[in-house]
Amino acid sequence: MNPDEINVAVSMKRGALPRVGLERVALIEAVDDLGSITAAAKRLGLSYKGAWDIVQALNNLFDVPLIEAAPGGKAGGAARATPRGRAIAAGFRRVQAEIDAAVAKLETSLSGDVARDLFWSLGMRTSARNALRGEISRISDGAVNSEVGLRVTEAVEITAVLTRRSVEELGLAVGAPAIALIKSSFVVLAKGEGLRTSARNQILGEVVGREDGAVNSEVILAIGGGKTLTTTVTRESAEALEIAPGDRVVALIKASHVILAVE
Repeated sequence: MNPDEINVAVSMKRGALPRVGLERVALIEAVDDLGSITAAAKRLGLSYKGAWDIVQALNNLFDVPLIEAAPGGKAGGAARATPRGRAIAAGFRRVQAEIDAAVAKLETSLSGDVARDLFWSLGMRTSARNALRGEISRISDGAVNSEVGLRVTEAVEITAVLTRRSVEELGLAVGAPAIALIKSSFVVLAKGEGLRTSARNQILGEVVGREDGAVNSEVILAIGGGKTLTTTVTRESAEALEIAPGDRVVALIKASHVILAVE
């Protein structure tokens, strides 16, 4: 590959909605065509887990799910693109030809160094396993810090604690969109109701997946509205709690472990 060649990861965005890239659009189309996440992943050269992660990310970032799926593991499960998902994919494809033409013109007019400086931010990613889009529901200011509520579903509000300066610099305001970033290792699981804990966020969810490794287990919770929350716990803890699909558990997250981001 020519090191000076411009390679653009095209994304589409409308208003305050999240950006959608080619890999995610291709998965929407493949799922809608094949009716299965497993089959779609195979067509695109993705692992089942990689494809399922994209489905969760899409559904978490949009106000309504783009793909409706019944987890079936590597054996497969029924899935389909929603009308919103098909509309997003169709819109992306309609502008693809024009974008390709624009990039071709850009490549002839910019040097490699200038192009790399111009496009570096398009590849930015976050290591946080959970990225949940929502709307700022409240802001309570203190002397130094502010408590911010982010409504991610009708039943779930995530609380974050930020400095007042951060609130001002991000331009946070009630009714504005934002994304909560939460590392999976910051999510603690518990069973039982009426728990007394210092964790500001206590989110009730249903286990829809558990994948065990040699040391850790990844557990996925459905928290309503087509959104999911992923946590990483030790395998010993997962076995001690007897966590299995269908269980109702509580996810505990300290407000100080929630990072808010805006576009």
